[in-house]
Amino acid sequence: RGVMLGSHDDPDAETRQLWRSRGVALSEFPETHEAALAARSGGDGIILGSPNVMRGGSHAGKVSARDMVTAGLCDALASDYFYPAPLKAAQILADEIGLPAAWTLVSDGPARLLGMADRGRIAAGLRADLVVLDPDGRVCLTVAGGCVTYASGIGAAALIGARI
Repeated sequence: RGVMLGSHDDPDAETRQLWRSRGVALSEFPETHEAALAARSGGDGIILGSPNVMRGGSHAGKVSARDMVTAGLCDALASDYFYPAPLKAAQILADEIGLPAAWTLVSDGPARLLGMADRGRIAAGLRADLVVLDPDGRVCLTVAGGCVTYASGIGAAALIGARI
């Protein structure tokens, strides 16, 4: 019926296959490498938690999101109720997979999985949602739908061409 559904905490390949048979094409937080491999082999989207990346592993002893990302078993990172987590996770992963690939997991990946073709990357004709970081890696400017929605001192100065 056009409703996008995701399973949560798939423990194994059999569970992932069961959800796929029900039309559920997203696997959110697969708990094991086996479940993630089953999702990948079935063409399902794989969503992992940014806090897991930040902590260096699962708080519940499940699979490490960092290991899954480096194995190519992640399409998107979710905040998992801690909104600063995607940015921090991308900064951590940048050392391992490069910043463009890491940022794709928090921008283009989620947009693509959710069918939002008008956002997630910088390209002509797209929505123009942007996050600009200062030299210390802090958010200094945000743009949503082409409109400035936040600017710190350094971000505002950059907009008007001033130096701080």
